[in-house]
Formats: sequence, C-alpha cells, structure tokens
Amino acid sequence: MPMNSTPDSNLQKRELNGGVLVIPEEAMIIVAMRNVVLFPGMILPLTIGRPQSVIAAQQAVKLERPIGILLQHDPEVQMPGQDDLCRIGTVAGILRYVTLPDDSHVIVCQGQQRFRVSEYLKGYPFPVALIDRIDEPEVLDSEAEARAIQLRERALEVLQFMPQASDELASAVRSIGSPGALADLIAGLIEIKITERQAVLEAVDLVARLDLVLGYLVKRLEVLKISRKIDERTKASIDERQREYVLREQLKSIQNELGEGDAGNSAEIEELRKAIAAAQMPEEVERQANKELKRLERMSDASAEYSMVRSYLDWLIELPWKAPEPDRIDMAEARRILDADHFGLDQVKKRIVEFLAVRKLNPEGHGPILCFVGPPGVGKTSLGQSIARALGRKFVRASLGGVHDEAEIRGHRRTYIGALPGNIIQSIAKAGSRGCVLMLDEVDKLGSGIHGDPSAALLEVLDPEQNNTFRDNYLALPYDLSRVLFITTANVLDNIPGPLRDRMEIIQLPGYTQEEKREIARRYLVARQIGQNGLKEGQFEITDAALVAIIRDYTREAGVRTLERQIGATCRRAAVTIAEGEVQAVKIEESDLAAILGPTKFENEVALRIGMPGVATGLAWTPVGGDILFIEASRTAGDGKLILTGQLGEVMKESAQAALTLLKTRAQSLGIDPASFEKTNVHVHVPAGAIPKDGPSAGVAMFIALASLFSERTVRNDTAMTGEISLRGLVLPVGGIKDKVLAAMRAGISRVLLPARNRRDLEEVPPEAREKLEFVFLETVDDAARNAME
Repeated sequence: MPMNSTPDSNLQKRELNGGVLVIPEEAMIIVAMRNVVLFPGMILPLTIGRPQSVIAAQQAVKLERPIGILLQHDPEVQMPGQDDLCRIGTVAGILRYVTLPDDSHVIVCQGQQRFRVSEYLKGYPFPVALIDRIDEPEVLDSEAEARAIQLRERALEVLQFMPQASDELASAVRSIGSPGALADLIAGLIEIKITERQAVLEAVDLVARLDLVLGYLVKRLEVLKISRKIDERTKASIDERQREYVLREQLKSIQNELGEGDAGNSAEIEELRKAIAAAQMPEEVERQANKELKRLERMSDASAEYSMVRSYLDWLIELPWKAPEPDRIDMAEARRILDADHFGLDQVKKRIVEFLAVRKLNPEGHGPILCFVGPPGVGKTSLGQSIARALGRKFVRASLGGVHDEAEIRGHRRTYIGALPGNIIQSIAKAGSRGCVLMLDEVDKLGSGIHGDPSAALLEVLDPEQNNTFRDNYLALPYDLSRVLFITTANVLDNIPGPLRDRMEIIQLPGYTQEEKREIARRYLVARQIGQNGLKEGQFEITDAALVAIIRDYTREAGVRTLERQIGATCRRAAVTIAEGEVQAVKIEESDLAAILGPTKFENEVALRIGMPGVATGLAWTPVGGDILFIEASRTAGDGKLILTGQLGEVMKESAQAALTLLKTRAQSLGIDPASFEKTNVHVHVPAGAIPKDGPSAGVAMFIALASLFSERTVRNDTAMTGEISLRGLVLPVGGIKDKVLAAMRAGISRVLLPARNRRDLEEVPPEAREKLEFVFLETVDDAARNAME
C-alpha cells in the first residue's frame, strides 16, 4: 500500500509551530526518484513534482537534515509504496531549494553516503524510514588497487572520445585516490541504463563494484570507437559533397559566361552593392556592409544563413545614414500651428516656442529632452506632432508602455533566430530620416524583469553626450542619434527612475477648465466626430448649453477623451435618425441628452454634505488630475480612542492623529470642553472606502472636521481646503495646487483655503479659475477655523 496512507491509531501525525513534523534523529526523510540515481560525492539538480516529495524536501530544509534518495522500480507508478522502491539509496544534503516560475520545484543535492532501508515508519505524509548507513572500506587489498588502475586508464581513454569532456574532468579522474569514489564518479558520467546505475550503487563490495563499472566502461569504449569510425566516414562523405558543390558552382560560372546560366543571383548581389554605395554610410559601416556582401556572394541562396545575412544588409541599406537637412523654423508659423492644434496650455506653448527659438539660433546645439507629464487626454502626444510640423520634420511614435525587455530598446543579437533591431532603430528606419521627431510614449510605464531594465538602456539613448555612438545589438555598429529630437510623455513623474528623469526637462500639462473643454469641443471634437460618424456639414448641430451639460453631468476628468466619446454618442444617435429618413438635420439641445446618454452620471456632491457638523471638504491629487474628498468625523461614548477607516495610508493616519492632538491643545480657544475628549471615541472616515488614499495634504481638512464635530459648528459647504499641519498649529505647503484648484472649480466650490506658502503656485492656475474662486491663505489652523466654519 502507499506509504502516505492512513497511519495506525497509536502513531499520529505530530506537528510543531510552523508546520515542522517531529521526525526521530535516527530516521531519514525519503524522496523517491523515477529515473535518477545519485552517487556519493556527486552534485545533481533534481526536479520534484509529486506533492509528497515537495513536502518531504521542504521539511528537510526546515529541519536542516539530509534526505534519502531512492530509485523506484517502475517509473510509471505515481504513488510508490514500500515495495515499489529500491532498498539501497544515497544520503544527500540539500544545497539549494529553488521554485521556478512555472511552479516546479528543483533541489540541488550532494550525495554523501550509501544507506540501506531497515524499516519504514508510519504516520507521516511522506516516506520516512529507519536506515543503516554503509561505510566505504578503508583498507584496500591488491585486487582492488589493480582494478582501480585499470578503471582509471579505461576512463581516461573514454574521455578522449568525448568532445564535451573538459580537462578538469580528466584531472579529477587522475587525482581521485579512493577506488570506490572513482567507480562512483565514472558510473555517474558514462551513459548506461538506470538499472545498471542502481546495480553499481547496490554493489557494496568494492571489488565487485569495480568489476561492474569496468565491464560497463569497456562496453562503452567499444561503442565510442565504432561511433568515431562512423563519424570519419560521414565526414569523408561531406567532403565529397563539398567538392561536388564547388564543381557545380564552377559549372554555373561557365554557363553564365556562355550565356546559358541564370544570372539572377549575381544581379541581386550587384543591386545590393549599388544600394550600399548610394546609402552614404560612414566608412566603418560601409566596410562592414561590403564584408557581409562578400559572405553573401559565397553562399548558396538555399542556405539558412543566406536569409539572415540578406536581412542584415537590408536593414543597413534601409537606415538613413546621411546628415538631415537643416530645420526651417518660422517662429510665426510655429505659433500659428500650436494655436491651431491646441486650445489653452499657454505656459506649455510658451516653453515650446522658446525651445524652437533656441533650435533656430543654434541648430548644431544639443537641446534638452522634453518630457510632457500630465493626466490622460490633455494632448501630450498631439503636442509632439505639432512640434514636428513646426520644425518641418517627420514624426514617429514608439510606445514603451509595458516594455520589460532591454532588447526592445537595444535589439537582439543576430545569433538569435528572428532577431530584429530595437524600437529606436526601427522607428528611425520607419521615419526615413535621422532628423525626425521621435516620441517615446508612456515612459513612466516601463517594466523590468529577468531580461534586463529598459529604462537603463534609455539612459544612453537620451543622453546627448553619448547617443552619437549608440550601438544597437543587432547592427553591432555605432549609429548617430544626436540629430534625432526625442520627446517623452508620462502620466506620473514618480514612476520614472531618477537617472532617467535627470536627463529630461519636465513640462507639466494641467487639466482643462470647463470653459476650455467647451471651446475644445466646439473647435475640434464636434467636427472630428461628425466626420467619423459619416455625417456631413449642416446635418448635425449641438448647442453650447448641451456641451456644458455633457461636461458637467456626464464627465469628470482632467482631459477630454470621455467628452469626445459622449459627443460621439450624440452623433451616432443623429446618424440613426438621418439614415432612417426621418429628418435631414439634427440639432441637439440640453433637454435631449437624457434620452441619448441616460441619466446624469455626476452631480454636485457638496450639496449632500451640508447641515451636519463633522464634515469637511478636502482637495486631493491623483494621477488623472485633481479631485475632492470628504472628511467625515463622528463620535460615540468611549475612552478616547481614535478610529480611522477608508483605506488610509500611514502618512494620512498620522495626519489624523496630529489633527486630534492639535485640537486638544486648542480646545479652550475653540470653545470645546477638554474633558469631552476622555469620554469620547472619535471615528474619522474618508469615502470612498475602496480607493487607497495617502499623503499629508488632508491635515487641515481633518482638523476642521474634528473641530466642527466637537464645537458642533457646521463647515461651509462652498469651501474646500488643503494643507499639511504641524503640532505647533502651522499650515505647511503641499503640491498639486493647480490640479486641486481645477477640481474644486469642477465640483462647484467657490472658496478654497490654501497654505500661505503656496501663494506663488496660483500663477500656474488658469485665469478663469482665479476669477471664479475666492482664495484664502492660511498661516495657522486658527485661520482655517475662522474661515471654514459657520
């Protein structure tokens, strides 16, 4: 029966803390192997897959004890029992335990000593047995020494027939002094059946073991001698074929001279030679191309290597090597293109115009690498296209999102089947110019793994001091990237590694205001959706009120992608009505939106939080723009505990604790009884609970929510706030002011409380937001309490 079956009633499984089984010191954990025999002194990786074998190996590692390796008689048996295993095996120490990505398990074992199973123990989920260790004889007689000499000589002779055998292996055979260890080493090296290996392992008598291995070795030597004779005959046959090939090539040349052969191959070679001369390659590259062309000439077009060399030459010829034409920059035209392609983004346009002006005055200079950072849908990619139009250059885009292999940047070596250059070289070949605008999209979403770090490979690409000799692994030749204008985009700056971020100039793109979105929809989005949905000019019209309603009630984003999709939905409804012949033109009013887009998806959440002490409106920054969040505080009878919920991070929890401590120190000035804190449990919750939140900028909002709760004064529902607090009551500056202010305006807030030291950040806020919102600047939490609460 299987050894892991139900144990006897008086022998139960015994476990300690951590799941380690109690196994007697004189017992041995057994691991059964299907087709592996491990000899003493050998180190082998062993793959284990059966659950009981995995558990056995893990327990041995935990207990720091060796295991017993036993061969099973029939490898097809899935759950071997006592009778299915050999009685003699090898004690092995586990040097390493590895779990591979496919969930398979490998143990690297070193054989130590033979053993014989005397009795199997029950009550364990894997085989455990009492064993007798078998020692090697220390005193050797002349019979054993004579056989050891013969065995060593035959082994060295066999190694001469094995090309994979190293000099170290031959040295090891010469240096081993123990005949038993020599027999075990040779039995583990030569190719014999698994049953023959087990027979050697079970040969405890040294003379018998040496005779057994010597017999197998002599037989193997004869096989190798015969194999070498066959190899020599095969080589002679191949030489004959090579001679025939040369003669046929000469015959083909004679036929071509007589006009009787096919000159297609030579015509192809000549065509490649002309293309190499016309490509204006650098001297080193042209020398390498001609060298590969000569190799191609000597190859048969049926050869496997022929297509590989031909593909390499095609890439060298296709790449643009000559210097690009100088940029023709018209500053007025550049401004016109930027204004025509993008509405708003004045600061960004200003920086791009400065960039173009420097390019015009210093064409040979190394300008900065621009990195556009902003939420999705704000126009980062289209800005790169506008720069290419303003420079008169070709534009090409390479998406890096999800790239986790360094070879995607540098290319694969030509030794691999299907090798290609990296994305950089492929993009330049696609553009057909060394002076193109190359946009590396989503640079913040690069991954890394066992194939290397792509962001590290980009360090050379984006360094103007190094990229003039960029070396792609496929080309294995230097390529000058210094004239390529690189532009990168990202949603989140924090995910870009520091050394890579240091090579780029960061340009932040904020979200759009409601008025900017309406203007963008009117100028660009509506016209684009009319064309994409098959409508003609005059067949579709949407009012400004309807556009504002879509922006306010059906979208909540920093960019305009969702807005464009909603406009597309109204165009599709109009297309259906016109296609059915009901009308010739459609005009969409605000009242029509509910029937087309359904009920409103967003509403003014501030209205839901009025008339109740303990609720404050905070401002948050997210990777897709700013947002508002509500701090809700409640109290119950208790002993002064603080309860925090809403998936808050460690920094936000510390802000809540600091806010409560600060409130206790200012209780009397706020009209709060200090004794009320000792009898009250405070619960602070930040909806929505499914979204993780962290950061120090909610400190002011938490203080105001707690002050409102204990003073029973409501917080003004038209006011939102942000800022970090200290235990001295100071309001400290925070980041993301622009996105937070725009989020407040989108949510219907009219007053924003900001740290006084963030006053300079208002310059980045769009004028429309500065006009619509009232800003109150805070030096201390006392300023916040005076301005926030009713």
